[in-house]
Amino acid sequence: MPRSRELAQANLENIYRIFTVPEAPDSTLGRVDQAISDDLMGFLQDHIVAVERDLDEIEGDFSRSSIPEDPTYVSDYTEFLKEKLVSQSVHTASPGFIGHMTSALPYFMLPLSRILTALNQNLVKVETSRAFTPMERQVLAMMHRLIYSRSDDFYSQWIQNSNYSLGAFCSGGTIANLTALWAARNRLCGPSGDFKGISRVGLVKAMQHLNCQGLAVLVSRRGHYSLGKAVDLLGIGRDNLVTVETDENNRIDMKKLREQCWRLKGEGILPLTLIGIAGTTETGNIDPLEAMADFAAELGCHFHVDAAWGGPTLFSDTHRGLLKGVERADSVTIDAHKQLYVPMGAGMVLFKDPATLSSIEHHAAYIIRRGSRDLGSRTLEGSRPGMAMLVHAGLSIIGRKGYEILIDQGIERARRFASRINAHPDFELVSEPELNILTYRYIPARIQKILAEATAAKVTEINEQLDKIIEAMQKRQREAGRTFVSRTRLTPGRYKGGAITVFRVVMANPLTTEEILAAVLDEQSEIASHPDIQAILRQIKF
Repeated sequence: MPRSRELAQANLENIYRIFTVPEAPDSTLGRVDQAISDDLMGFLQDHIVAVERDLDEIEGDFSRSSIPEDPTYVSDYTEFLKEKLVSQSVHTASPGFIGHMTSALPYFMLPLSRILTALNQNLVKVETSRAFTPMERQVLAMMHRLIYSRSDDFYSQWIQNSNYSLGAFCSGGTIANLTALWAARNRLCGPSGDFKGISRVGLVKAMQHLNCQGLAVLVSRRGHYSLGKAVDLLGIGRDNLVTVETDENNRIDMKKLREQCWRLKGEGILPLTLIGIAGTTETGNIDPLEAMADFAAELGCHFHVDAAWGGPTLFSDTHRGLLKGVERADSVTIDAHKQLYVPMGAGMVLFKDPATLSSIEHHAAYIIRRGSRDLGSRTLEGSRPGMAMLVHAGLSIIGRKGYEILIDQGIERARRFASRINAHPDFELVSEPELNILTYRYIPARIQKILAEATAAKVTEINEQLDKIIEAMQKRQREAGRTFVSRTRLTPGRYKGGAITVFRVVMANPLTTEEILAAVLDEQSEIASHPDIQAILRQIKF
């Protein structure tokens, strides 16, 4: 046999083995797999390095654009992953990683994720999902009931009704928010008389039919950036995403909201959707949902609540009252990969009316035919994995009471950390935690006294210097790799509308202890003693 044919045959056999023969337990991949199974946190701790490499250097490891010509041994590739990818990944499960909304996962999510991957179901159509389709419908009904608390008879009627949907699963809050606005737009601009509907004739003819100059979406200035993408894609236009000023507690200002609506009316622009936020990304605050529901009813527009972060607060008997009014929303976004502790890639949008998603229904002769049980007819995404299985697992294994404990502990942990900040002479609490997110900044006691007596111009000057310090401290803490907080920009009322840079922390990881929180402030105080930072502080004088 010629050498070229021998190589081709060997490659064919190797490829066949990849699909049929698992790696031996003593192989590199086998050992890694076992280590992850036995002690996931230990594996991550051992293999994610504490000190960051420069991003330019990391990019160099992934700079080749040519596809490898020949197959690579699995063991060699696993070593590559350990050395180049795992070692420089972010340790989001670390109890000291309190800067973002990504947290540790329950141990059972890893083996169940393997089952999900092995089954490789496609939820676009029942022919490629079968049992996963009714399971997803069940999960949507469970979450719908958490929000809307309808009767047993209601859910018996709608849970497995293939002609309607209580909601839609998607990859995250961005697609969930887009789906809510898409459905609201298509309902407002639906077929009527000779008008065939916006999905058939487009936005221009829809505006002519409604006799208006455009549509608007209203949300507080703390609205998620995904909303800008949504109005762009839906043809509404980013100029018609109206961001309303907030009060001193980072909640939408209802007076300013009314003023914006009067302005829009004068310009011939019709409110499409009013959006309330249940857990703002930066500060964790909740809009006055009850008042917003009243106003949406007055306007006659769709009321959507972006509860991607704060939605699971409804599990808590103690704190669910914070979301009072959410049950009046026409649609609600919840991210399972946040406070339901599911791996990344699981979001949901729930609709009060099971008929709402019919407004965006699409069919195809070869895959999602009319009258079928296929879920893909009412989702923006087509092919997608059965992530509902992992949400179902969390709801079943952790249960409502388990989630209640996690929510209650997170809020209490945030309050204790806020108390710790208030008690420290060199830190300032900027936003009180309403849920489990708070912001603060480093500001020595001496400078706090100067700020209290300074003129407005001097306050601005001092805050600009403090901004540089906060930014430098946050970068150095991240690079040290022991603990991590994020940073953002806020405009607290105490500084007369001036923006300042602040630290932001999220108390969602149940493994975060009081000792770790104390270490975060201790490390920041240590970083603040660096000569470069002290030099900036010495420049601040009355």
